[in-house]
Amino acid sequence: MAALAIAIAAAVSLGACSKGGSGPAAGAKQTAARAIPVTVETVEEHPIQVSEQISGRTVAYRVAEVRPQVNGILLKRLFTEGQQVTAGQPLYQIDASTYNASAANARAQLAQAEAQLNLARANAARSAELVKLNAVSKQSDDTAQAAVRTGEATVKAAKAALENANINVRYTTVKAPISGRVSISEVTPGALMTAYQAQRMTVIHQLDPIYVDVQRTNTELLKLRRDVASGRIKKLPDGSAPVKIQLEDGSTYPLTGKLAFQGVSVGENSGTVTLRAVFSNPKGTLLPGMYVRAVLPSGDIPNAITISQHAVMRDMRGDPYVFVVNSEKKVEQRAIKVSDAINDRWVVDSGLKPGEKVIVEGIGKVRAGALVEPSDGAAAPAASAPASSAAASAPAASAPAGSAAASSKAAK
Repeated sequence: MAALAIAIAAAVSLGACSKGGSGPAAGAKQTAARAIPVTVETVEEHPIQVSEQISGRTVAYRVAEVRPQVNGILLKRLFTEGQQVTAGQPLYQIDASTYNASAANARAQLAQAEAQLNLARANAARSAELVKLNAVSKQSDDTAQAAVRTGEATVKAAKAALENANINVRYTTVKAPISGRVSISEVTPGALMTAYQAQRMTVIHQLDPIYVDVQRTNTELLKLRRDVASGRIKKLPDGSAPVKIQLEDGSTYPLTGKLAFQGVSVGENSGTVTLRAVFSNPKGTLLPGMYVRAVLPSGDIPNAITISQHAVMRDMRGDPYVFVVNSEKKVEQRAIKVSDAINDRWVVDSGLKPGEKVIVEGIGKVRAGALVEPSDGAAAPAASAPASSAAASAPAASAPAGSAAASSKAAK
């Protein structure tokens, strides 16, 4: 019986070896079975240009309300509503009959004053000769000389009156004070115009160039000035900072504007500063009051590290972290600091080094210490072109550990 038991045990042992294979090979297969497949992204450094989008409004470069400067009946309108006009172009014609008559009267008075002056000069010349011969008294000569000076003053007054009459005649033709696009006419022919009346006749907006106003805090303005002065933000040839804008339909305005810093004041309640950018507008695409998004530069980062926002998670306090695969193919939880967002990627300020592998897919299946089988995903884009998304600090919203709570947009 003992021999039979030994034979049965030996057979069972051989059967087990034939099913499980050799010891080391079985261990390798079991290890491979436990490795969790994940997709990783290799951390790389590359230069980026960070920018941020800020809501703004377009403002006309200059606005002129047209009003009459003389009284009279409006005879006709001389422009087409909505057209482009140039400075000095006639817009309206007011009845000039009375002003032409006043100008004619002023010219006649000037001619009379000049004739009297000529007579006074002739009398003064004769008196000056006679007084030398004692043929007339000194008092009489003084009177003759004074008549000349009086006549000269009268001529000057008559010339001023004539100039005033001519100005009124010119004012009967109401001209454009600036170049720009003229609005609708708010008066019609036949209406009585009063000099400097409250009601305007029309409005002219100069739209080329045009302003774009945005709001920034005083702290952000000071930082922007420092970045421009230090060269972190590339300046235009005239020393100003470049600005791009996006229109309401999402398209990008093709021309680059210039950011102006002068003439700003800090709001007492909001603590914000109005920044004004100037854009060329040769085709009239931009109109006053349009909502736009100004893309302001935040600076160049020559050796930046960016990672996909899908790879970033947040702990219970809202602090960001990622899963890194080490040389043993095990998962490590790594705390990081992020700042700006460029499209769907975070700019990492600290916590990662070039060459490290960060898990971007399969995050929900792993935890710290897990064994994984990494495979490379798409290469990280080299963000050397200006970023179009808003640069912002990391959001403070917390999420449970292990959840992918990275936001695709950041609010400054």
